[in-house]
Amino acid sequence: MPPSEKNLDISQMLFESAKRRKEEKTKLLESIGVKEYFEEGNITINTRTCKGAECKLCIEACPTKALYWGYGQVKIMEELCVYCTACVLSCIVDDCIMITRKQAEKGTERYGTPSEVFALLSNLSNAKRMGAINNRFPSPEKYMELRIKIAHKENQFIWR
Repeated sequence: MPPSEKNLDISQMLFESAKRRKEEKTKLLESIGVKEYFEEGNITINTRTCKGAECKLCIEACPTKALYWGYGQVKIMEELCVYCTACVLSCIVDDCIMITRKQAEKGTERYGTPSEVFALLSNLSNAKRMGAINNRFPSPEKYMELRIKIAHKENQFIWR
């Protein structure tokens, strides 16, 4: 066996290949202005149920142009997909487009219907609203403290 074959480590090669693909994806997405995306995910289209020839709404909704029309059906360029679920939200057929993505806090998520995506967006909006409220008024005590300071300033202004 030649020495070069002895040092061949398939897991290291796969790791380096994945790392290289990740770097290439980052560069490609940055070139089109996308900075935040899910690093791990998967998108599939059920070509038997897809009505792409009639609507092409998912193609129009895709912010990175990862979906395109080719050879009579909707095709995917996975390197561009950021797993944002815009295509699922606009699809007229439930479970035609399936997106699976991994988040550090929540684990693996799977979306296939507009109602699932709408619920996700609603939860995100609620979380952002609550975050803004908690930043402004972290606790009832802080709220009261702030109100007292404002009232005190108003009273000083009136009496001067």
